[in-house]
Amino acid sequence: MPRSFLEPKLVLATHNPGKVVEIAALLEPFGVEVVSAGDLGLPEPDETEATFEGNARLKAHAAARAANLPALSDDSGLAVSGLGGAPGIYSARWAGPDKDFTLAMSRVDAELGEHPDRGAHFVCALTLAWPDGHDETFLGTIHGTLTFPPRGGRGFGYDPIFIPEGYDQTFGEMDPAQKHAMSHRADAFSQLVAACFRDA
Repeated sequence: MPRSFLEPKLVLATHNPGKVVEIAALLEPFGVEVVSAGDLGLPEPDETEATFEGNARLKAHAAARAANLPALSDDSGLAVSGLGGAPGIYSARWAGPDKDFTLAMSRVDAELGEHPDRGAHFVCALTLAWPDGHDETFLGTIHGTLTFPPRGGRGFGYDPIFIPEGYDQTFGEMDPAQKHAMSHRADAFSQLVAACFRDA
């Protein structure tokens, strides 16, 4: 049986302002006070695991221990079919030390070249960890295709090159509320809510 979240406050184990905005908006209906690891000055642990789930767990436990509060972490990325699933867990690293996703999107375009397969999917692993070492982890996905050049100034990361299945707009062009309702993060979050916020 998954553990219910009953505490009034949690730490978002991220220094990414885009993720803070998205996840805080998803948590708003539950009346949970949200503070980010960046706001608390917590260090970013090295992401040494080989999977999204492993890195999400690593980050959540590090933040929960450091803040002595429950912590929610997200490890997410873009998996491109024509690149054998790359950049995958290295999605943020493709953006370089300055987190320049224009550079990262250009690299995806360059490495794909004339490859006919433009399929891709976003993956999000969410881990909710408590200071006592317990955690609950959920995996969400959304499939779509890539388009170049990038389109739209909304969202963050690889959003301007990703068109979800059944749509003709990129995540970068979509109204944020529409994206939040269908994204890989929303998929994982809905699983988290069903498992851990039943009594909220």
